[in-house]
Amino acid sequence: MDEYTKRLAEEVGTAINESVQQSASVAEAIDRLREAGFEMELTLRLEIGLRPHRENQEETSTAETFELTADDLRVLRSMKIKIDSEE
Repeated sequence: MDEYTKRLAEEVGTAINESVQQSASVAEAIDRLREAGFEMELTLRLEIGLRPHRENQEETSTAETFELTADDLRVLRSMKIKIDSEE
């Protein structure tokens, strides 16, 4: 995957992360669990598969992963989200 495409895939991951972080419904659900006496441990794994959409290109799909930044990890930890690579 070229750098431009990789950057676009990373932007999708960042947008999803920000969406979860700012989601009122996620925050409310976590609060309800805490009120019920539980701490939540959530592990999310994002895998983005890409394939060309042009008819004249051979259909292939690729799954790419990317590294989370220190900021990404800090935000996820603040939300009590555990990352597989931290184990």
